Amino acid sequence: MKPAVRPLFPLLLLSACGRYSDFTLPPVPGGNPDFTFAFQSRPDPVIPRGQGWESGDVLNPSVVRLDDQVLMNLYSGFDGRTWHTGLATSDDGQSWNRKGKVLSPDPQTWEAGYIAANGSLIVHDGQPMYWYVAGPKDRPRIGLARSDDFRHWHKEPLPVLEPGPYASWDEYGVADPYVIRIDPYFYLYYLGQDRARRQRLGVARSQDGVRWEKLRTNPILELGGPGAFDEAGLGESAVWQSNLYYWMLYTGRDLHENRRMGLARSTDGVHWTRMPLVFGGGNLWDAKVICDPTVLFEGGIARVWFGGGDVASPDENLHGQIGYGTLEPVGAKLTK
Repeated sequence: MKPAVRPLFPLLLLSACGRYSDFTLPPVPGGNPDFTFAFQSRPDPVIPRGQGWESGDVLNPSVVRLDDQVLMNLYSGFDGRTWHTGLATSDDGQSWNRKGKVLSPDPQTWEAGYIAANGSLIVHDGQPMYWYVAGPKDRPRIGLARSDDFRHWHKEPLPVLEPGPYASWDEYGVADPYVIRIDPYFYLYYLGQDRARRQRLGVARSQDGVRWEKLRTNPILELGGPGAFDEAGLGESAVWQSNLYYWMLYTGRDLHENRRMGLARSTDGVHWTRMPLVFGGGNLWDAKVICDPTVLFEGGIARVWFGGGDVASPDENLHGQIGYGTLEPVGAKLTK
């Protein structure tokens, strides 16, 4: 059988080449190199675990402001077997009105029935767009759904971001999308997993949100060194621009599956410098895990919604709940 298989391998590599490119985000000049943040969080979760489809965990918030008024939040709920996406709304970002489950995996499609959640929401040209994780647990992919009202979603029939080719850094899965828009492109930051089960961070870009080209030099952020909070894995990034830099909050896993958040900055969105800051949960409910950040920069403050739990688990059953905090400047004014 080997002679029949060998001719296909070069073809697979050639087909993958068209999905890769060399690019950066629009460069920014960089600001005060000594600028830093302090993280302040509420002591209690703002979206605790609920009933039914969200009785196991609630995690992965993705928050946007609609028409300069209400905040819309697509978040993930786990019922003990399956991850779903739910909707909540708020006027202040701290008191949330749950609207129920709005997206679930379809077991008759590529989604495989385990997950349709852990996504990234933006509104582009008036239309909500949601990139989400689906597919088998051991080989996740990223899909896209669109909506007119945040409640009824229409999915693309196939994944929009697939794992990479043989022996690539993301061969065994792509997950944890975080999408930002800087015309004329969408930029998607994501987790990639290789055959050694290492999880690192990469970026892709697209003009329509469906057809993506991955950065040829991915990954953009490597694992931390021995003893670091992120030596066992990276994921769940949030990217925004302020103070003449791009900033990234990201989740790091240690060897005991505790998760905390780190901070990095960049002037081009591709080459990142880690900052000497690590944010851990300061309360009983998020003592073991703080993860899944989403960021809105408003009123000179980076507002952060995040997941937390009191059980050190790599994926689920961590008693997950959603918290709220702020990244506030230390010794300098935060500006766009």
